[in-house]
Amino acid sequence: MKNLIVLIVLVATCLAGVGWYRGWFTVTNEPAGNEKSKITVTVDKEKIHADEKKAADKAREVEHKVVDSAKKE
Repeated sequence: MKNLIVLIVLVATCLAGVGWYRGWFTVTNEPAGNEKSKITVTVDKEKIHADEKKAADKAREVEHKVVDSAKKE
């Protein structure tokens, strides 16, 4: 059970890192007065969908290359 939790945390951390790097979300910290701050997370759904489409297109391209390579043999 402990290993499963560690795996989930690791996957979530990797996903957050990739999302941050790819610009899927941004985090801003704004002062709210009296030693308070307002943290805002903005998610760019259009960027996520665009990257998802690029990944699917690339996967199809690789699939076609593998199938063509298998047919030649």
